[in-house]
Amino acid sequence: MFVEISFLDIKYLIKYIELITAIIGSIYLFKYKHTFLKYFLVLLWFIVIIEFLGKYYYHFFGANYIIYNIYHLINFCFLLFLYKNYVESNRYKKLISWFFYLYLAFFFGNLLFQNYFTQIQTVPFIMGALFVIISILFLFIEILRSDRVLYVTKNLLFWISVGLLLYFVGRIPTRIIKNYWEEISYYKSIYIVEYILSIIMNVCFIIGFICSEKNKQY
Repeated sequence: MFVEISFLDIKYLIKYIELITAIIGSIYLFKYKHTFLKYFLVLLWFIVIIEFLGKYYYHFFGANYIIYNIYHLINFCFLLFLYKNYVESNRYKKLISWFFYLYLAFFFGNLLFQNYFTQIQTVPFIMGALFVIISILFLFIEILRSDRVLYVTKNLLFWISVGLLLYFVGRIPTRIIKNYWEEISYYKSIYIVEYILSIIMNVCFIIGFICSEKNKQY
């Protein structure tokens, strides 16, 4: 009973935390509207729309897998493009470009094995998450090797990257467990872990919006 209540409470809460994150991001837009990160705010509002749309789609059609599969496609493509835009090394840019095309290949190739109307993508999600993690590490390596490290906590992209890194590092194992070991007794607890990861990620975004400085953006 305790797990069930916690599951429902966190599931309900996360949608509004994402909405609050998008609102705070809009309030502090003046700090980063001169950078590519202004499009990240568009992604945040897109996520809010997807969350509420998914709820109503499930109510009328009984399954909303296609909604979230399309969301993951757009999300991973945007994030990879984001980090390609911010890394300076041509080698890193080329590798991220390869990640982008490989993810698309996994996504569309997986149509041979999964029906995106009745199943959530598995292998493409894991690969997309892994590619984003590596891209974030590329950025961190460059930051550590430059003067930007001196004011890293005042930079919005740093906090976005920390949030995404924590989220996807945690989501890879939970996605594997959900898809291949559904008979485990703590199956619903895995969802709780995912929602907590989402909350942590959004808190990192909020810290970035509030604590970053306009003249400290990359």
